[in-house]
Formats: sequence, C-alpha cells, structure tokens
Amino acid sequence: MATITMPQFKAPRLGAVLKSPAVGLVAAGLLFAGAIVALVYLLGPVGAGPDHVRLPLEESLQAAPAGWRGALKPAHGPAHVYKDVVQLSERPLAPGAVATPAQAAAAPIGPAMIGAALPVAPIAGFYAPGPGGPLPIIAQDGRTPAQAYARPFTSNGRPKVALIVGGLGLNARTTRLAIETLRPEITLSFSVYAEGLQGWIDMARARGHEVLLETPMEPEDYPDNDPGPYTLMADGQPPETVKKLEWILSRATGYFGLTNYLGSRFLASDPAYAAFASSVKGRGLAFIDDGSAARRGGGMPRATAERVIDDKLTGQAIDQQLMVLEGGALQRGQSLGSAFAYPITLEKVAAWANTVEQKGYQLTPASALTVKK
Repeated sequence: MATITMPQFKAPRLGAVLKSPAVGLVAAGLLFAGAIVALVYLLGPVGAGPDHVRLPLEESLQAAPAGWRGALKPAHGPAHVYKDVVQLSERPLAPGAVATPAQAAAAPIGPAMIGAALPVAPIAGFYAPGPGGPLPIIAQDGRTPAQAYARPFTSNGRPKVALIVGGLGLNARTTRLAIETLRPEITLSFSVYAEGLQGWIDMARARGHEVLLETPMEPEDYPDNDPGPYTLMADGQPPETVKKLEWILSRATGYFGLTNYLGSRFLASDPAYAAFASSVKGRGLAFIDDGSAARRGGGMPRATAERVIDDKLTGQAIDQQLMVLEGGALQRGQSLGSAFAYPITLEKVAAWANTVEQKGYQLTPASALTVKK
C-alpha cells in the first residue's frame, strides 16, 4: 500500500495553510462526500424505492425457548419474521429522534426487562379457519383467547399501575426498542397495517409482553383524518362491520384483545358499537379503549385508559403524567395509562417502569385491570 508522507510544517506556517482557498475547497469537498455517504447509509441507495431499515431481527430470537421458532404457525404463509422491515409511521417522528440501527441493537437488556416467554401462538383450541385466515374463538371448555393470551398476573396487594404503549409495528427501530427495553409487564399494542405483524407479535410474546391489536375506527374529522381502508364506520351496516373486523382479527394471532385507533365518531354510535361489541364478545376477546369509550360495556372484559401520558411530547410532561398515574393508583387501587411509541416516551417509560415498584406500586399488565361489563 502506498504511503503518503505529509510535509512537516512549523506552527507559524500552519495557520496560513489552513487559510488557503485550495485547502478550504478540499476540506469542504471531503465534508460533503462524508455527508453523502452518511445519507446513503441511513436512507439506502438513491432510487431504491421506499426507505428500509436493516435490522438483524433474528438476533432477538436467540433468547427464545428451544423450539420456539419452529413452533411458529403464522396466519398467512411463511413465518413473518423479516430482516428488512419497511419503515413507516402514521405519526412523523422529530428529526434525529429515532434511534439508529446500531443503537437499537445495542439497547441494554437487564434481567428485569426479560420476562418469561408467553406461550407460542396460536394455542390449540383458540382459533378456527376464517375467510381471510385463522380467527380467535372461545375454546370448548369455555376458556377465552382473552384469558389464554393475557400475561399471567398475581396481585401482591399493592396499588396496581398499568401502561399500554401503542403505535407499534409501523417503525421498525422504535418497535424493537419497545419490545427489548420495556419491562415485560408493559402491554404493547400493534397497528394492523404493520409489515411483518405476526413476527413482531411473536417477538413481543417471547419477551413476556402481552399484546393488543389496534382497531381503526372512524373519527369525527373523517375523511380528513383517515385510519385506513379497513376503518370501522359509524354508519356501516353490521355485516360490513363484522367483515372488516374479521379481516383485522385474521391479520395475526396471539393478542388477548383489541384497542381503538381513533374512533370518536364510531364509538359514539350505539348501533355501530353494538355490532362491534357483539363480535368481540363472541370471540372471547377483551376491549381496552383510550378514554373514548369509558361508558361503554358490551358483556366483554373491558378497561379504559385514564390518560395519555405523552400528549405533550416533552420529558418533563411525561414524567408529570406518570406521577399522576401513580396518584390515581393510590386513590382507587389501580390506574391505567396509554402512550405512543415515541423515542422520548420509550426512554421515560423504561426508566419509570424500572423504579415504580420500589415506590410501593405493582406494575401490572393491562389485562389484569379488565372487568366484564
């Protein structure tokens, strides 16, 4: 290899060299080239189509129980575990807020973050063929998918505090961070439009997290705010609602219930909610809402999140909301919050969850706060 010998300069001449226009142009060129290389690394080659995030997802499977990978029975085709997951997001993240792939891969995983793997889904007796794929059913002995797929829980008598982190599956890096860095007691909810949805759910359950599916529902400002092609509509006929819901339910398996994605108009309609609740109840699932359906029942396991902890996306505001959540648990014996998988939210929730039990609370999966009503 050729060796370039740099001439030795005395200190007085160095300043003059650095001020040279030629040196300035060379330095600027190198800086620009470096920026281009970094941009190509982050976004991929120009003209290569949608942005992809390259993540060695299979590394996360190494800690899974023996035979776990081979036992996968995905709802559609081959196992939905991808090394390349399309980076999508319904809510744009602030520039620079998303962790890099290297940061995601190097995320610390302490003993408290690794929960006992939940049973591999689907569990025999809790699904049946449907028009779009396997659908959840109540087992012959009366047990429900809400019971079979929930994270086991035993109360220790302390005030219970639970949190649901949602919007997962649309952004590969933040999804992996949530699965790997949050305590297993934190309930995770996934978008039904996520690429590789079954793979994400399998990874979450292997880490001990119970899972909810996000059901797109019509908001008040529809169609300006459109939750997607399978949105449950307030004026939809019951057969149409059931058909869309079956598509949503057949997207994956291993979830204990549903949660709403938007839905202010849908949840306010008595006929629409009745059709939805009847179908969910008939399949033995739970329904947890973000506060939009606090007064709704339906004869199924129900819970309502009391607050969204990251409406204001600052660390201080999230810390304050988590303190309010603790206060609610002290007053009523239990408290349930919800959040979106923003990087700042994941950072704050991870730190809070690792210390909340030292303050006298019991970190609780959301399923343990549901009651049939």
